[in-house]
Amino acid sequence: MSHQVLIMGAAGKDFHVFNTCYRQRADARVVAFTATQIPNIENRHYPPSLAGPLYPEGIPIYPEEKLAELIREHGIDEVVFAYSDVKKSYVEERRKIAEGAGAAFRTFDVDATMIPSRKPVIAICAVRTGCGKSQTSRKVVSVLREKGYRTIAIRHPMPYGDLAKQNVQRFATLEDMKKHECTIEEMEEYEPHVRSGAVIYAGVDYGAILAEAEKEAEVIVWDGGNNDTPFYRPDLWITVADPHRAGHELTYFPGRTNFERADLIVINKVDTAEEEGIATVERNAREVNPGATVVRASSPVSVPDPERIRSQRVLVVEDGPTLTHGEMKYGAGIVAARKWGASEIIDPRPWAVGEIAGTFRKYPAIGTLLPAMGYGQQQMDDLAATINAVDCDLVLIGTPIDLGRIIDIRKPHMRVTYELDEEGDALVRAIERAAKAKT
Repeated sequence: MSHQVLIMGAAGKDFHVFNTCYRQRADARVVAFTATQIPNIENRHYPPSLAGPLYPEGIPIYPEEKLAELIREHGIDEVVFAYSDVKKSYVEERRKIAEGAGAAFRTFDVDATMIPSRKPVIAICAVRTGCGKSQTSRKVVSVLREKGYRTIAIRHPMPYGDLAKQNVQRFATLEDMKKHECTIEEMEEYEPHVRSGAVIYAGVDYGAILAEAEKEAEVIVWDGGNNDTPFYRPDLWITVADPHRAGHELTYFPGRTNFERADLIVINKVDTAEEEGIATVERNAREVNPGATVVRASSPVSVPDPERIRSQRVLVVEDGPTLTHGEMKYGAGIVAARKWGASEIIDPRPWAVGEIAGTFRKYPAIGTLLPAMGYGQQQMDDLAATINAVDCDLVLIGTPIDLGRIIDIRKPHMRVTYELDEEGDALVRAIERAAKAKT
């Protein structure tokens, strides 16, 4: 009998672990995936068209709550933990459940899941969700394009719909996002690249995605998700750290791996962080990764009309995952509200409806901010209904996308944007060197 395996995930790295480590192995059989973190991703199947000829019926996906039951029912020999942005203590709790039910337990193999590319790869990763990967990725792509390199970004997976249809996705226009029925979470990552004129790929099978991207790219930029490790073997490994959450670079999985293995560490948000937090991250970098180049950077916010904020009662909408499993207490919207003198931050919870109310129940520490959750149409509708019900003068939107383009906001609203502003030229020089790595 073959080795029976269960992969724990969140509709992303789990599929990649299967594709790179198990899809063609006759001596090991992946019996099931479990899913968590993302709403409504369980009770599906990894389809036969992606699972391959060894899995003619595909692979079922179950809620993580059934882990122990599945181990006992299917005689699972080994559980592989394959998702990101969790405390190391959380991983150990799952280890105890798996081992208590009779299975061995391990985390995914970082090196085995990094696919080599024929083209130079620059990977942007982080120690936590919400550190500033997106603006760092935009900065890297911008530098490369200014230097004349045909640059393709490939984004960490967010396949929340039909997995077979989402196998390889290419986004070059806003219409492409509509065609692929993207969620708010997907659009937050794709839209900034597209608006700048860049092309971005995503999907499910990252071997197939790379093969397509290499046809049109001179340089590949891996735009990571959460605090996951790169799916491609990088020629330059950039990790973004957050001094507002100093110490998390050592205590969250697998962000510590990114911190330990980075060629260059960007300490972001130094314009709004305490010097003590910045110094802690710098000290930890010296101790666990003394060979890394460390760069300080800011994320200055801007709005089209600062005077519209002054003395207003504002509802602040921030990036959803940053507030939920990212555990941040504020983002760009709050920074803008404070900088330009809002009189009050309105608590949205009394007006929250449907799945947005459910998000507050699941993550009570969010507080007086509204997470821009939109993993499906119902959640988007509930987000719009919540925003439009709140008694406020102005809605400040600190998400990476034009939220007003996606949902019907019937209140005065304003976008807050932010870009990376690094100190010195070490980041640009590292990008230039990496771009020439395989020439």
